[in-house]
Amino acid sequence: MPQKLVNIGFGNMVAAERVVAIVGPESAPIKRLVMEAREGGMLIDASCGRRTRAVIVTDSSHIILSAIQPETVAGRFAGIKGIDAAEEMGD
Repeated sequence: MPQKLVNIGFGNMVAAERVVAIVGPESAPIKRLVMEAREGGMLIDASCGRRTRAVIVTDSSHIILSAIQPETVAGRFAGIKGIDAAEEMGD
């Protein structure tokens, strides 16, 4: 069965079944997570030099930075998986 890839901005793709969480970058714990991933060589910066708006956590402990909003990324994943993103996010 082929992997489902989701566009996370600027033509960058991520395997949908490997994503654990999509979060905003503002909180101190997420900033710490990004810093530790950078130091450990587990950070993938897919923001193309733009401001990071979403942090994607994978099941392999890789951290991916994206320049599009977490809600937009979640909506793209929801479209692939057939989930109502607003319902999943509690809105």
